[in-house]
Amino acid sequence: MQKLAVLCLGLSLAFSCAGEPLTMDLWPKEAPGEKEPIGDEKDMTKPTENLVAGKRVIRLGNVSKPTLTLTRPPKEKDTGAAVVIFPGGAYHILAMDLEGTEVAEWLNSIGVSAAVVKYRVPRRAGREKHTAPLEDAQRALGLMRANAKELGIDPKRIGVLGFSAGGHLAAALCATPQRTYAGVDDADKLSCRPDFSVLVYPGYLTVKEAGDKVAPDVSVTTNTPPTFLVMSQDDGVRVENVLHYFLALKQAKVPSELHVYPTGGHGYGLRRTDHFVTTWPDRATDWMRSQGLLERK
Repeated sequence: MQKLAVLCLGLSLAFSCAGEPLTMDLWPKEAPGEKEPIGDEKDMTKPTENLVAGKRVIRLGNVSKPTLTLTRPPKEKDTGAAVVIFPGGAYHILAMDLEGTEVAEWLNSIGVSAAVVKYRVPRRAGREKHTAPLEDAQRALGLMRANAKELGIDPKRIGVLGFSAGGHLAAALCATPQRTYAGVDDADKLSCRPDFSVLVYPGYLTVKEAGDKVAPDVSVTTNTPPTFLVMSQDDGVRVENVLHYFLALKQAKVPSELHVYPTGGHGYGLRRTDHFVTTWPDRATDWMRSQGLLERK
């Protein structure tokens, strides 16, 4: 691994250990394939856009310099497990608080280190919707494993959690263990396969026109990591995404758990409402505990 990256990380660890977030650039220089300026990174939320559970949502757009921001749980709760979070936003924006920082706070409360990835959006012209985000996701997993000892995390208990498009990104990462970019340092020599996956109202997992067959970019094999899925029947993104993906997991004998609720719609993050689907963090906590992910080691 590049000595500069290690040095910068070491200087920042004191803040991370004290409960302060640690932010790292994913790429030492420019991210792969970036050619033209896309405008200033900023919150794209408009005054007319819907609130979620009575609160506004940060909709971050024009991301060209992806980062990873890590927060750690209190020492007395720290299990050593870690989760890399991919906010959703249709590969157009990132719901950075609703599906990012708020999720990190919950994970920290159950003893899990959390790393929110600010990946590149919107979709780049001439590239598939998730090509650039997948590069960022693979890079993030490699950096987490490369720095596992310094970060105090178990390199064999690093999972992913994605919402909506971020759920698709997490599933694509699970389906693409080989780097899709030329390696830049030793971190890219380490596995970028997650050890487990949590997909919350994920999109793009199936092809509706093909009878909801699992999409090729999220194909399921016996090497797919254990997976937790949650969605509501009235989700406009279509509950078939999780139903058919779960069946593929079952056929591949991948340990998995599916929760489908009658109501709740889409885009609630983990903000509690009257819909029982918003209790999914409790179910996910139970599932992670059942997988031995929350045992202190």
